[in-house]
Formats: sequence, structure tokens, C-alpha cells
Amino acid sequence: MNTPIKSIVGGSIGNLIEWYDWYTYSVFSMYFAGAFFPEEDATAQLLNTAGIFAIGFLMRPLGGWLLGAYADRQGRKAALTLSVLLMCLGSLLIALAPGYHQIGILAPSLLVVARLIQGLSVGGEYGTVATYLSEIAPDGRKGLYSSFQYVSTTLGQLLALGVLLALQRFFLTAEQLEAWGWRIPFLIGTALALLALLLRQNLSETTDFIKNRPNAGRAGTFRELGKYRKETALVVGLTIGLTVSYYTFTTYIQKFLVNTAGFSKSDSTVITLVSLTLFMLVQPLAGWLGDRFGTKRMMIIYGVLGILTTYPLLMWLQNPGGISQAIGLITVALVILSLATSVSAIIKAELFPVAVRTLGVSLPYALTVAVFGGSAEYVALLFKQVGYANWFYGYITFCLLLTLYASMQLKPAARLLPDKG
Repeated sequence: MNTPIKSIVGGSIGNLIEWYDWYTYSVFSMYFAGAFFPEEDATAQLLNTAGIFAIGFLMRPLGGWLLGAYADRQGRKAALTLSVLLMCLGSLLIALAPGYHQIGILAPSLLVVARLIQGLSVGGEYGTVATYLSEIAPDGRKGLYSSFQYVSTTLGQLLALGVLLALQRFFLTAEQLEAWGWRIPFLIGTALALLALLLRQNLSETTDFIKNRPNAGRAGTFRELGKYRKETALVVGLTIGLTVSYYTFTTYIQKFLVNTAGFSKSDSTVITLVSLTLFMLVQPLAGWLGDRFGTKRMMIIYGVLGILTTYPLLMWLQNPGGISQAIGLITVALVILSLATSVSAIIKAELFPVAVRTLGVSLPYALTVAVFGGSAEYVALLFKQVGYANWFYGYITFCLLLTLYASMQLKPAARLLPDKG
């Protein structure tokens, strides 16, 4: 049987590879946009790829439902293995898909299908990993264990950025990247996903799930989840501001630096890479603080600081004055964000009993991310296109207000709920 540390490593590595595949689409979209769409202005091509990025999010609620229910009925290990297999298929399809000049409208159609498959996978990933980590974590260290979910998620994005930076600086020209080089990271993602599949097959099932098997008839059902309407609403509220902020400062920010702040594509990659590395490194510290001072308090502090700083930080980033200053501003935003990302998963998991824990986290989380997180980049680009980019900054602040309100409704200490049988 695996030790908790081995289980964390196995689950986290699989999570890392899944999110590498998911983010590879975003960080390479500047290069493959022209391959899948007819020639238009740069912002319009980015809007097309951002739209398909958002379409992938539409599958996340379905993935949250199907894989969440599957995890509650068949086990956390089985759901984690299935999700990474789906991600592998999506990456392979993008890597091999012909371009617009070869098959016309079928090219973006294949891109949509691939993103739908990946969206199904990621839709169940968050809730399953959150549940898995919450069930293997000892009391007093749940925040620390929870923080590794975003350590692995961020490391996956860093790996995607690292591949991009290596190709940009050492191996390929910009013309080669746009012509065929963008396929390389998706092939790498396919191979890594196969590795993750092997790693997850060796994970041990959680004790909580094994003990709950006599109640399997009620596991993962909407009827059972319906007993926890307040908890479900709290997951939605806790997620709204966090997901918009997260996708703004980790995903859209690379395009923002090019399209608004005027940095080159290569410099924007460096800025994002450095700031995300710092964000990843601070996660365990923030998780430890959550264990020490309380997860509710961390969420409230995050909400207040996010509301006060998001608008001025983004306004400043429009003309940051240099690479180092841009890194500093983004890092400030991400350090504040880490106060929530490090503990939010464990908070959500502990709102529900074992029988519906994965479904209770996965479905409302995926719905909220689909509506607010998946559309964040598209909304930002639309505001910019019509000449009111700063309206997006106010939109983020409003979402953070909702999350602050939800955070204030939490009980002072998270606890595992008994079944409402």
C-alpha cells in the first residue's frame, strides 16, 4: 500500500501532466491560430482560439458530473485514471489535425472536438484530486496537502511555458513555430499523459472510500447531492472570483502582455514563466498558513486584498515600464491569489460526506469555471476590441465581491459532514 507521500506524488504528477496538456493549448495559441482559421487581424484570430478555449469549458460540467459520480461509485483512483486517458486522446488529436488550408472548416471542427474531450477530462480532475488529497491528508496538515493541487497545476503550466521558451530561443524560428513547430508540445503532452496513466494505475484507493462502499447505492447521485444545496451554493460562490482571477493572471496575462502592454511574444513568455514559478513556490507556505490560522480566514483575506488590488494592478500593467516591473506586478497578484488556491480545494471537499464528495465539488465547481473562468479571456478580449479594456478589471472585482461574501458564510473550521441519511 502506498504511503501518503507516495500518493501525493502520484496524484500530483498525474495532475501536472493533465494541466500541461490543457495549458499547452493556451500558451501556443498565438502560433497555431493561423493554421486553423483564415487570415484575419491578430486580435480576431486570438478571439477565435479563445472562443474554442471557452468551448472546452462547456464540457467541464458534464465531466464534473460523469467523472465525479464515477469517482464516488467506483473510486478516486479509477476516475483519476480515466480522466488522464481522455486528456491523452485530446492532445493526440490536436497534434495530428490538418490545418485550414488542407481541409477547410473541418480543421477548426477537429480542434473543437479535441477541446471537448479535454474539457470532459479536466471537468472531473479538480474535484477528484481535491477529494483524493482531502482523504489522505492527516488532521492539521490538510491545507499543506491541498496546496500541492495547485503546485502540480502550476508546474504543468510552467512545463508548457518552458517547452515554448525552449522552442522560441533555441530550436525553432517564429516561422517554423507557426508552420509546424506548435505540434511538438501536443505530441509531448500525449507521451506524458501515457506516463501519467501508468503512474495513476499504481495509486492506492483512499481509506474513506473503501469504508463507504456499503453505502455505494447512494454514492454519486443527484438525489443525495440535493441534501446539500447550501454547500453546493458555497462551492459556486467560493469559485467565482477565484476562477476569474486565476485565468486572468495565469492564462490571459500572456496575451495581455503582448496585445496591451506591448511586449514581444518571447518576453511575455519569460515574464509569465518567472511569475508562475514564484506562484508555485509560495503554495505550500500559504497552505501551511491555512493550517495554522484557519482556512476561512485565508479566504477572507484573499477576497479583501483581491478587491483592493486587482483594478490598480491591471491598470499599471498596461504600461509597466519594463520586464522586471511586469514580473513584480503579476507576482503581487499571484501571491494574493495563492491565499485562496492553496486551501480552497480542501474547503470544498470537506463540505460534503464521502458518498457525494467528488460530485459535490466537481459539478458546481465545473459549472462555475465554465461560465466565469472559461469566458474570462474571451470577455477581456471583447472589452479590448470595443475600446473599454478597463471594464474587465471592474468585472473581476465584482466577482471577487461574490467570493468574499461566500467566504464569510463558511464555518470557522472545516469538518467532514455526516451523511444526511
